[in-house]
Amino acid sequence: MATPETRHLKISVQGIVQGVGFRPFVYNLAKKLALTGSVANTGQGVEIFISGPCRKTDRFLDLLKTEPPPLARISDIQVSDATQSPQADDFTIVPSADGSTKTTLISPDIATCTDCINDIFSSGNRRYHYPFTNCTNCGPRMTIIRHIPYDRTNTSMACFPMCPSCDGEYHDPTDRRFHAQPNACPRCGPVLSWHDRQGNRLCQDNKESLIHCASALAEGHIVVIKGLGGFHLAVDAASDESVRKLREKKNRYGKPLAVMAADLEKAGQVVFLGEEERELLSSQERPIVLAVKKENTLSPELAPGIRELGVMLPYTPLHHLLFTTPGCPQVLVMTSANLSDEPICTGNREALARLSGIADFFLFHNRDIVTRVDDSVARVVLGRKRMIRRSRGYVPVPLAIEGAERAILGCGAEQKNTFCLSRNGQAFVSQHIGDLKGPENMVFFEESIEYFRQVLEICPTEVACDLHGDYLSSRYAATLGLPLQRIQHHHAHAAAIMAEHDLDRGLAVIYDGAGLGDDATVWGGEILHVQGCRYERLAHLAHLALPGGDRATREIWRMGLSLLAGAGLDITRDSTLPGSLAAIPTGIRRTVATMMQKKINTPATSSVGRLFDAVASLLGIRQDVAFEGQAAMELETLAWSGWETTGPETASGRYSATITKKNNRLMLDYRPLVHWILEDLGREVPGPAIALSFHLWLVRSTLALLDHLSSRCSTSTILLGGGCFQNVLLLEMMTTGLEENGFRVFSGEQIPVNDGGIALGQVFITAITPSTITL
Repeated sequence: MATPETRHLKISVQGIVQGVGFRPFVYNLAKKLALTGSVANTGQGVEIFISGPCRKTDRFLDLLKTEPPPLARISDIQVSDATQSPQADDFTIVPSADGSTKTTLISPDIATCTDCINDIFSSGNRRYHYPFTNCTNCGPRMTIIRHIPYDRTNTSMACFPMCPSCDGEYHDPTDRRFHAQPNACPRCGPVLSWHDRQGNRLCQDNKESLIHCASALAEGHIVVIKGLGGFHLAVDAASDESVRKLREKKNRYGKPLAVMAADLEKAGQVVFLGEEERELLSSQERPIVLAVKKENTLSPELAPGIRELGVMLPYTPLHHLLFTTPGCPQVLVMTSANLSDEPICTGNREALARLSGIADFFLFHNRDIVTRVDDSVARVVLGRKRMIRRSRGYVPVPLAIEGAERAILGCGAEQKNTFCLSRNGQAFVSQHIGDLKGPENMVFFEESIEYFRQVLEICPTEVACDLHGDYLSSRYAATLGLPLQRIQHHHAHAAAIMAEHDLDRGLAVIYDGAGLGDDATVWGGEILHVQGCRYERLAHLAHLALPGGDRATREIWRMGLSLLAGAGLDITRDSTLPGSLAAIPTGIRRTVATMMQKKINTPATSSVGRLFDAVASLLGIRQDVAFEGQAAMELETLAWSGWETTGPETASGRYSATITKKNNRLMLDYRPLVHWILEDLGREVPGPAIALSFHLWLVRSTLALLDHLSSRCSTSTILLGGGCFQNVLLLEMMTTGLEENGFRVFSGEQIPVNDGGIALGQVFITAITPSTITL
């Protein structure tokens, strides 16, 4: 029994406490305070037994809570009196205990820390120029873990027995590699190898492989580089020829390509960086950061017609060493190593089989990637970080969600898919899966769900999916035999924002491309009054026709014609058309007109995303798109040009808010907008001014609607969601206008506003719904 002078405590710590130096921290803290006992990893986290004077045990608990290791994230600490004193006269780290229920959290992969960078560039260090250097404060985590507890035997490092020197570090409590599971050095760890496109190994040596890689990139070749959670396709970002060749071989025309700059100074030479962008670029997560391009020596083929460029900094020792290898270009394209619409590769043989038609050479290593994780993408808007794609560096850190106690699986959307699993008030949103097209993507989706279920040991008892039953994610949900809740797409968008910001109601402005509405039409320009698990559709964009269905999302001249017809204009008459659509043959226009009149393969939509396409078509920006959102991004870039050259005060004042009412529901009426655009085109008003006027019209009209609806609903809370709010100009103007009028404005920050947040919204709605119904 403990005396007033002595306490024997059992302490259970949950959170991200494995693989982040937590046990060494506990060990050294206990030794410093002369406490006895032990520490071990368990399936639930870390279990500590301590014994010593009350004064010292109290100090131990205080420092445990206030000064944990930099990568640790403590979610809960349970302290109780131990039933008996620890049978030890010292403090020890004991073998991990594998409990029956695993609830510990896994750390994401973390960028190389400053200490490890110093190691690889210090000539006297035994890890000098070693591309797999790491410690408890950095390196691979999620991508190498097969099972928990997080011990070396349960990772892809199990096949690399530590040499005596590494083993000595591993067992030395004074070393920062004390119990660092991926610990390795040139004598015992993974090694690089250099291969041609036939798979022939040309060399297996770290230094020589990097020299070959740098030379190949400088000579204009395409190189596949194996990283943490997948492979990159790399080329010299300054070479027009190399970038064009990569686009052609990868079948990725027009879509922006991300680059990796050697350091922060070089990044600042290619994009404009504020303090927040610099901090985000340099953070331990190392996402791709979207920032405004500078005029520089990089290829204009990287992001043609688009204002921003995605830039990231090196996040592995391999990257740091490659950029310091003589001759290596200092800015490289680093794009996911896959064909368009396919998942990224994870294995060397898989990469050769799928990418030998694209790449000239392959830089491999022999450490297995357990689960694929793509690069994260973020930007800064109004001083706040906004995730565009949440993946490496952030996943699988959970979000605390009030009410999400049950084990629920949210299967997400069809595009930009993520899934979400919940338990004990925590929601685990998966890494970016992508568009669920083709069998390979569904295999990635299903294997990732199984990985999360096994590693986190979550067995869902309920499942949620999109209202659209033909989405592959919805079809998958229906096969599980669990109570199923089908959730309207835009309601889920709103719920994701509510979950992130701990809100229970608000007016949600959801502007995106498409989502099945509960009236069987295609929604996408909605204002919803959301109260917990219920919503009411209060307003929307007046319906547009989608002539040809999904074809209209790619052949956006169809949306241009639809917009004209919706405004009451005869698209079969040449005099009706702006110059941008004059080349469309009369016969085709007549066919489209007939389709719309007779509603043949022409669903109705309220999509603001399609409105952006239609306006881009009228302005002649483009008539076909190579990827989702291309026309909208280029329209935004044009509007920014108008903002920066003449300012909003010169935009046409005639583009005022236009609101109508139909069937007791308010609508944004685009018909006056169309006539204003045509008049400005006829007067040869510059395209940037018209593009800016369109953005201002959308903001003014939305603000007018919200001003009316907020008093009706007695709320000043506004949620801005959907893919259209990736448009920085739209988000900034809308947020500023609302806040100036006294509204509280929330949007996605940790979780994307695009379809990458749908799964979280599905879980949140299901969690707060009294019961689910199997459909």
